Amino acid sequence: MKKIKSVLNSINFKIAVIFMLLLLATIEVVGASFTRQLEQNSIQNFESSIQVPNIITNQISSQLSRANSKKANQQLSQIISNYNLGDISQLMVVDNKGVIRAVSNVNDQNRIGQRTSNVDIKSVLSNGKQVSKVINDNGNYMVQISPLTSANGTNTPVGAIYVRASLQGVFNNLRQVSIYFLIAAVLGAIVALVISRAITRPIEEMRKQALRVANGDYSGHVRVYAQDELGQLAEAFNTLSVRIERTQEISDSERRRLDNVLTHMTDGVIATDRHGNITIINETALDFLGKTEKDVIGKPITNLLGLKDVTIQDLLSTQQELVVRVNDNTRDEMILHANFSLIQRVTGFVSGLVCVLHDITQQQKKEREQQQFVSNVSHELRTPLTSLRAYVEALNDGAWKDPNIAPQFLHVIQDETERMIRMINDLLSLSRMDRGVARMDLEWVNLNDFVNHVLNRFDMMLKSDSDKMHKKKYTIKREFPHQALWVEIDTDKMMQVIDNIMNNAIKYSPDGGVITVRLLQAQKHVILSISDQGLGIPRKDLNKIFDRFYRVDKARSRKQGGTGLGLAISKEIVEAHHGRIWADSAEGAGSTFYISLPYEAISEEGENWDEV
Repeated sequence: MKKIKSVLNSINFKIAVIFMLLLLATIEVVGASFTRQLEQNSIQNFESSIQVPNIITNQISSQLSRANSKKANQQLSQIISNYNLGDISQLMVVDNKGVIRAVSNVNDQNRIGQRTSNVDIKSVLSNGKQVSKVINDNGNYMVQISPLTSANGTNTPVGAIYVRASLQGVFNNLRQVSIYFLIAAVLGAIVALVISRAITRPIEEMRKQALRVANGDYSGHVRVYAQDELGQLAEAFNTLSVRIERTQEISDSERRRLDNVLTHMTDGVIATDRHGNITIINETALDFLGKTEKDVIGKPITNLLGLKDVTIQDLLSTQQELVVRVNDNTRDEMILHANFSLIQRVTGFVSGLVCVLHDITQQQKKEREQQQFVSNVSHELRTPLTSLRAYVEALNDGAWKDPNIAPQFLHVIQDETERMIRMINDLLSLSRMDRGVARMDLEWVNLNDFVNHVLNRFDMMLKSDSDKMHKKKYTIKREFPHQALWVEIDTDKMMQVIDNIMNNAIKYSPDGGVITVRLLQAQKHVILSISDQGLGIPRKDLNKIFDRFYRVDKARSRKQGGTGLGLAISKEIVEAHHGRIWADSAEGAGSTFYISLPYEAISEEGENWDEV
């Protein structure tokens, strides 16, 4: 049904029908007029052709002038029988009294001598005028009744001659002409179909090509059949198709380029329509917000960014910059800086918004750390300075005269001064590392021997009576592999790391505790671990112990002289060696610090690598 409807609605069908109707109407009008005229001419010609010649009528008139006798009737019959009848089917002679004197039809001889009842014959006898008429009764025929006058020139009517002739031949000719017109109409319809097809074929091909172009297929071209208007239109369509293909390729290339730019941007990008509903969002923005594309496309940007007090009208009118906080249970809070700008056409019509999201979490964190760092430095320096001020004021007030108190006060002043010097030195070291200007003097070292050398120093300090800082008894247990582990390190800085961890292990271990130092090789890393039997570190503080000035037990740390920067410096040094440092601990079960450094095994053939 749809196919039939499609054919009926096609321009090919409509043009063909219009051509056929015009042609048929023309043929009907012309044919009807021609046939009517031909019929009239044919009947007139036929009427002339059945007209009895004068010589015959004169002979008949001379016989009718005689008395009605058998001999005269025989003469009349002889005259009409000798006449070539042709298309005449019946010839009858009637005298002026209406008596039939002779007939051509043998079967009608019995009518001779009878009066005729034909009204037309009587009318001709009375008025002397010829009558011709076509009768459609049991076949088409023509009746012609002509008056006969006296042969002596008096024009006295002596009778009439009745001629009846068949028109079948005439109408057969007319029917043949009608058939020719019908054949011409059929041929015209075929020609109309051919012409309509010739006209609509380029249009149909252009329609199909337009559908292919609409579906993204630019491979085909419309065939040019002639250089007429349709041919020029086909050429223009082919040119248009090529230009559309090039434009589409450029558009696709630009779109891919834009997609690549959006995909690889470190900032999140969100585009909306003029109603504030999201139309485009890149992967970075999805990662920032913890969403998928199907969750946000078509949704309001204010809902996505959690802007409860801001409407899309506010963003369109002011394009204000906002700070967005993203809270997700699966990760830490993320802070984003949202910058809005309008999408405008050349006419000035605003068709949407573009929002650029920049991750400022680390920036905010660094700012907070810097503020906290300044606060901590101020606090850490103020504590010893306050002590120094108090003791100096006491000495100024006369305590310096007391031989028992003065040395104690001076000793405290010296300890606090040394503590501030250590803190400032540590701060300077951290500052150099932050700025990347700390110099690394790398050299290949057998880590087994290096760690043993550092631990031997702590054994010596334990035996030394002059070292008051190490009054606590402890034992160092070594678990080293027999294989030599060669690594490239800065020995001074790595010694500082091990010293910091060992000092912490000694400080927080119980008297007589065991400190276990292990060294092992794992794949492409060598791992140094230092374990103590101290109080341990709470689980909540493990991720913060490498922060600057962070102390698990602040009061106890200050009492033991720590600056709160040792582990922070150790972390910076280890990471400068492309390594990693971390801790594992539980309250009451001691702590273990791990240092992982890059390691590549050296073959025996390469042990003399410094020889030429």
